[in-house]
Amino acid sequence: MTEKEKLKPNENVIIIGAGPAGLTAAYTLLNESSEYHPIIIEASEFIGGISRTARYNGNRIDIGGHRFFSKNKEVMKLWMDILPLQGAPSKDDKVLGRTHTFSDDPEIDPDKIDNVFLARTRLSRIYFRKRFFDYPISLKPATFINMGFVNTMKAGFGYLGSVIHKLPETSLENFYINRFGKPLYQMFFEDYTEKLWGVHPSNIAADWGAQRVKGLSVWKVITSALSKPFKKNKNNVETSLIDEFYYPKFGPGQLWERMAEIDREKGAELLMQHEVVRVNAENGSVRSVTVRCTDSGSPDFGKERTIECDFLVSSMAVKDLVQALPDVPEDILHIASELPYRDFITVGLLLDRLEIQNKTKTPTINNIVPDCWIYIQEREVKLGRLQIFNNWSPYMVDDNTKHVWVGLEYFCTEGDEMWSTPPEEFIDFASKELEQIGIIKRENIADSFTTKVKKAYPAYFGTYNEFGKVRGYLDSFDNLYCIGRNGQHRYNNMDHSMLTAMNAARSIISGTGDRESVWSVNTEKEYHEEAKEQKQ
Repeated sequence: MTEKEKLKPNENVIIIGAGPAGLTAAYTLLNESSEYHPIIIEASEFIGGISRTARYNGNRIDIGGHRFFSKNKEVMKLWMDILPLQGAPSKDDKVLGRTHTFSDDPEIDPDKIDNVFLARTRLSRIYFRKRFFDYPISLKPATFINMGFVNTMKAGFGYLGSVIHKLPETSLENFYINRFGKPLYQMFFEDYTEKLWGVHPSNIAADWGAQRVKGLSVWKVITSALSKPFKKNKNNVETSLIDEFYYPKFGPGQLWERMAEIDREKGAELLMQHEVVRVNAENGSVRSVTVRCTDSGSPDFGKERTIECDFLVSSMAVKDLVQALPDVPEDILHIASELPYRDFITVGLLLDRLEIQNKTKTPTINNIVPDCWIYIQEREVKLGRLQIFNNWSPYMVDDNTKHVWVGLEYFCTEGDEMWSTPPEEFIDFASKELEQIGIIKRENIADSFTTKVKKAYPAYFGTYNEFGKVRGYLDSFDNLYCIGRNGQHRYNNMDHSMLTAMNAARSIISGTGDRESVWSVNTEKEYHEEAKEQKQ
């Protein structure tokens, strides 16, 4: 290395967003090169994006529910490098005499240290007609008993019909029917999907199904059940069919908060509560980003500053990124501005008890139902999903021996009636719904809380079918990389978002300018839910 090269300053890489994608981009740059200076810009006061952990009166809320499991070994290793896996039982493991896949180090004791992953048993079910059904749908006798003879026969013949006659996959509705048959689709997918997106599945592109549930079907459920006793490697199991996953002691936000600490220790800057005002570009390159401080307690509140950059890595919503760029063609601006999103409200209820009973063989503290989350298929309520945080981690609850801490999840659109309802009114509304379907009695509510998340789910309707034009325009900037869920307007999981960030960082380091590897995550077979075990 010459003296001149030694004196060369590190190149600024501005990273928009301190969620899984943005933090991973900085982490990769700092661990694989010494030539770059990441500057992470986060609009909110929270680390983790939609994967953050909200806190209230000693209780914690996982916004959306986040299982830590990936078919990608590099992602799994990175997680474990940040938070090691427990080597001793957690406090609920001790009470219940439960064992998991622990690490070999008994000093990694969740009761003694905080920075630790827990091994957890996965159980998620569907609540329909005040009865529980396995999720994904199983072929157990209980399923048929709950469905009744008539519905079982309809489902069976409906599935056989879908095997013989395939519909063109021009919509999410046809996608589901092809894999489950029309009766099962109508019972277990149609209403929930419309709750989630606010649009009937017939009007949603099939892309969402290809990314989230492509590997699932009645046939996959059958083969998975038959082959399970012979499975030796859980990396070859459907993501939606796994029995065990990992979970940070204090929820997903704990991992991202720790990664942010590591990034800062290694030299990254982190500007919290700074919103992007403008992305300044010329001659096909981003030159700088103008930000505004939104922290009312800061002396810089309301002030703008412009930060020069050599590269821009963006996980901000595509809609917002395009609007921040100069001189955008009208057609691109229109497509981006009309890209739809679904927003998210979580109501936390601290309960003395649940009214639903644990009729499974899985033991729990105080015999609460063992589910991590429950999909609410009941048509008469707007509630989409119910989380039981005691089962995610006993440390998410201030006192897991006395209370049940649940999260009621509602999908909405910013500005609509649900979004605009005052918090106390919405808590009252949500509590009534949960009582209506027989899960709680309102007299058992000890405390309550609500939190909102904007742009939680990029949606696959509206102008989405023209998104390719927007992607092409963004890729025309030679130093701009779009990563993560909102940065690509794609319903990515955490591991998918991390992989887009890793690929973007490595493209920068290598100097290739490769964007295809970034955009291809969660589209190629390698990343799908049905992906085969990676070769050694």
